[in-house]
Amino acid sequence: MPGENLSRDEAQERAALLSVDSYDVFLDLRSAVGETESGGPEGGPRTFRSVTTLRFRCAEPGAASFADLIAPSVTAVSLNGRDLDPGEVFDGSRIRLEDLAAENELVVDAQCAYSRTGEGMHRFVDPEDGEVYLYTQYEPADSRRVFANFEQPDLKAPFRFEARAPEGWTVWSNGAGELTDGVWKFAETKPISTYITAVVAGPYHYVTDSYSRTFDDGTKLEIPLGAMCRKGLAPHFDAADVFLVTKQGLDFFHDHFDYPYPFGKYDQAFVPEYNLGAMENPGLVTFREEYIFRGKVTQTSYESRANVILHEMAHMWFGDLVTMVWWDDLWLKESFADFMGTFANVGATRFTDAWITFANRRKAWAYRADQLPSTHPITADIRDLQDAKLNFDGITYAKGASVLKQLVAYAGQDAFLEGARRYFKRNAYGNTRLGDLLSALEETSGRDMAAWSRSWLQTAGVNSLTPQVILDAQGRVTELAVLQEAPESHPELRPHRVAVGLYHREDGDGPLVRYARAEVDVDGPRTVVTELAGAEAPALVLVNDDDLTYCKIRFDEGSLATLREALGEITDPLARALCWSALWNLTRDGIVPARDFIALVLRFAGRESDIGVLQMLHAWANSALVNYAAPGWREEGGVLLSEGALKELRLAEPGGEHQLAWARFFAVAASSEADLQLLQGLLDGTAKIDGLAVDQELRWAFLEPLAARGAADESALAAELARDDTASGKRHQVRCLAARPSAAVKAQAWAAVVESDALSNALVEATISGFGQPSRRDLLAPYTAKYFAAIDRVWAERSIQIGMDVVRGLFPSLQDSPETLAATDAWLTEHEDAPPALRRLVLESRDDLARALRAQARDIAAAG
Repeated sequence: MPGENLSRDEAQERAALLSVDSYDVFLDLRSAVGETESGGPEGGPRTFRSVTTLRFRCAEPGAASFADLIAPSVTAVSLNGRDLDPGEVFDGSRIRLEDLAAENELVVDAQCAYSRTGEGMHRFVDPEDGEVYLYTQYEPADSRRVFANFEQPDLKAPFRFEARAPEGWTVWSNGAGELTDGVWKFAETKPISTYITAVVAGPYHYVTDSYSRTFDDGTKLEIPLGAMCRKGLAPHFDAADVFLVTKQGLDFFHDHFDYPYPFGKYDQAFVPEYNLGAMENPGLVTFREEYIFRGKVTQTSYESRANVILHEMAHMWFGDLVTMVWWDDLWLKESFADFMGTFANVGATRFTDAWITFANRRKAWAYRADQLPSTHPITADIRDLQDAKLNFDGITYAKGASVLKQLVAYAGQDAFLEGARRYFKRNAYGNTRLGDLLSALEETSGRDMAAWSRSWLQTAGVNSLTPQVILDAQGRVTELAVLQEAPESHPELRPHRVAVGLYHREDGDGPLVRYARAEVDVDGPRTVVTELAGAEAPALVLVNDDDLTYCKIRFDEGSLATLREALGEITDPLARALCWSALWNLTRDGIVPARDFIALVLRFAGRESDIGVLQMLHAWANSALVNYAAPGWREEGGVLLSEGALKELRLAEPGGEHQLAWARFFAVAASSEADLQLLQGLLDGTAKIDGLAVDQELRWAFLEPLAARGAADESALAAELARDDTASGKRHQVRCLAARPSAAVKAQAWAAVVESDALSNALVEATISGFGQPSRRDLLAPYTAKYFAAIDRVWAERSIQIGMDVVRGLFPSLQDSPETLAATDAWLTEHEDAPPALRRLVLESRDDLARALRAQARDIAAAG
């Protein structure tokens, strides 16, 4: 990635000098099909022609600047009618521009490369029918792989796109398009940033609908809706549900934002080999195609898809209409979209329990990220584009959203939404910083947003809140206090608006229910909750009841004892989810032994009504066994998990989603010969579990453990691919092939990912996933030294996305020993001058490993 970075200082200097009036971009995509490579250097990548006409002004005539372009070759460059020598002004990532006029026109004719990494113009060949599909993905800075531009969010401009495509194809972009004389021409956009422009092209299956809304003043809004996917996925595409959520979201945001959707049409493209969940390109949102479900899934999957649809829709206002100046304020779009996704899901769709999923899943991501050495304030210090790429993390998304949830409790929902409305109207089509939003919220709430921001947005780390209960001789509460702690590395004690709930057993031995609740502002190390004095003695104190704030919940000894005996008896699903999340944090922190957490899952997960919580418990239980349990106990623990999973699988309602969840978890936990025989029997039809339909996706889920334990060989996997000869089937097969327990297999997988760039991003991901199998850690031992020897080169030679996948995915975490920790420390010591983004990835993996070793020590101690 040499020469492709852009620093914040460079962006600020360019923004002070230049302002952009318009872009005209022409793309010739006909080279996407056919056997021959097109346009690139000899032996180089397949390319397409890209012609950009860029009109801009310069505040200091005579000054110099640069445009961004990453391309194999440039055919011609002209500036204000002067032809420039491409060999002199283009260095592979930048075009040098000298002696600028007050008003300028730059024309760049280039050969840009199709991508196989999901960055820029991604080209996918469907193995099922040979059809070619294209789509773009740019965030944070990959539009320069498709057309010449000024690649930074604060140099907005209107865009006009045109494209030639192979016969029979359709092309989409941000604006409405039509085919005229063989060229697709698209309506000019509103002023937008380069990273949210988009092009999708190919023989996509396309479904249409429409949305209409009449506002209180009598004006009417009509929005054409479209949704698309590969032809091979069309039989599985439930576009009606996508449109339902889309319309519900548009109604919700119109009701709350008082600013009509500003970008004309609303297309949603579900595309193959996508690196992200989705991307908020105005008028043409792109999603990973895994949100089209080929088999039976639980409601959690549908809820997650709805959340992503609404998250991206919220970006039309937070991010697209109003955009941050630079990536420091990425939270101005991502935190708000993450919060609004759940807020709208609860308020507008059938997923009224989405805050439970948020508390259990999204916050778990945030808590982990906030305890890494790379944790950062929500408003981060983003020095360059590599920093920006890595800051699409649990802090920016989930912690930011959690903090906004706290802000709504602090400022009031009405004041919060009115502040947002003023923010949109004042800054439409512009760029903002932290203070712009805070000033609007201060106006509407009357609260001191500067103090709130200092505590919540400008400091890092997570606080822990613990109840302290003092009882009198009659067993009533004399005093209840909340103790707040912070780690030494990030000692900030923050103001928290919390609800403290007291729970007891009904009738002495009935379910656990809340009988008292108080909301209080926790500030400082100890806060007394006066409203709860005199209450009867609680069996359980929940210090962040209703999940109003962002914190790690701790328990007093009495509450912890109650959870060990009666966690499954808590009637309120959100309270139960919060307790599970708190127990998981205690396990990760080495306070609750891993085997105790696994025992709690085995005892109480079968009673869990919320399917999303249940699936999270399955993931946590497996992680506890693989990462945090004492190595000498893993085999026993694995047997306990597989036996427990099979028991619950047989007890679950036939055909229900809980049965499906337990079936998938049983496949993950399966370890004994009997387990593998049952999985094989379910595959070949010799075994049955009443109500369990083994569809194609479940077949692959059963095949992976069989492959990982040597019970499914290459021929079996080839036969399954013949049964499911699709892009999805190929990804599954590649993962299963890499999972096989053979030194030769591991060597082949390693070479395919580390020594070659032949695999697409999706197949790199699948190979890495299959490579790291905890059942055969011994086969991975030789790769610790190879990993540290390779990552410098990988980071330098591969795209940042593939570099991230390799550095994260192949870190030797399963070689969980002090020796691996020492090897990591040695690399860090010897590579102090490595790119900061690379060091960050290694530091994060090192922290996960050190945490695992601490938790294992706690689990060993618990065994006596």
